[in-house]
Amino acid sequence: MSTDRTFSSSAFSSAAGDSGTTSISDIHPDILRTHILTRLDGPALAAAACTSSQLHRLTAEPSLWGDICHSTWPSTATQRLDALISEFPDGPRSFFSDSFPCISYNSETSTSSPPSPATYSHRRRRRHLPPELISAVDIYYRGEMIFSKVVETETVSGWFRCSPFRIDMLDPKDVVPTPIKFPIGGGNTCRELAENLSLSWIMIDAAGRRAMNLSSYQPVSVQRHWLSGEVHVQFATVLGGERGTAAECVKCGIAVTCGGWEGGNLQVREVNLQVEDMDGTFLDGKDSLVILERAMEGTKGKRERKKLEEFMEKKKERKEMKVRREGTLDMMCLAFGFFGFATLCVCFFFR
Repeated sequence: MSTDRTFSSSAFSSAAGDSGTTSISDIHPDILRTHILTRLDGPALAAAACTSSQLHRLTAEPSLWGDICHSTWPSTATQRLDALISEFPDGPRSFFSDSFPCISYNSETSTSSPPSPATYSHRRRRRHLPPELISAVDIYYRGEMIFSKVVETETVSGWFRCSPFRIDMLDPKDVVPTPIKFPIGGGNTCRELAENLSLSWIMIDAAGRRAMNLSSYQPVSVQRHWLSGEVHVQFATVLGGERGTAAECVKCGIAVTCGGWEGGNLQVREVNLQVEDMDGTFLDGKDSLVILERAMEGTKGKRERKKLEEFMEKKKERKEMKVRREGTLDMMCLAFGFFGFATLCVCFFFR
């Protein structure tokens, strides 16, 4: 997109002229609309909208943002998603704003003092839990799309809300071929995928006309199974949870499994999303819905998502504390067992 930005910058400079007496308003709106604004990506278009009232008006056209959404996330070009995005509060521009930036939270959800259990119960009753979630997933390798799919998940059944939350983009027997030769990178497939694979997972609440992107875009880990040879790529982001305290966090983990036939190309065999707490427990559908709905309510700002490293460090500390606690309990059980055995022996001896 640097070429587009260079083009637009030179166009604006030419409009100003060497003397600096010509303004952007002297350029015909059709030229701005068709030859400049259509060459910008989302962030550049948003920045252009802040420069003048004329550009703000021109950049508000839904068709511009619709094209940007489709080019950024090809999965959104499906007929249903295209119609749904147009129904967002500000059309495709609202969808792009929801799906592109990082997630942050408003003052209510980021408070340092944990609400009471009664407050949590009240919020759960008042909140609208979406009856359906739509997942739009796009995977790229070196900027070229290798996977794009939309999956609709109903969330009202008792089975969904009581079972561990998991969304699979592929059926167990399905595979998606790619043009990538396997193995790649001179045999160092893991490093090659870690540097060049990117993923976008947009979660959409169709009823509430809200969306958010749950992917870290770049992999957080890439490992190759020693026996099967399959490559497991992990993407993840951390969200604030509601399981006891406001400081609780959960990890939205996206797993991509890749493999290849002998002499063939790389294949995508599995793409799924799960929500995990700090104890390593996968959340059920109901708890996951509450957390996802809360994240969609978050305002957009400059604060970044909680870092995955911090989550993993806290998870490690909690695991070590659990091991120490279990070790202490084991020692106490052994001590009581030994004491009981010794008591029985003494009673039997003096009987």
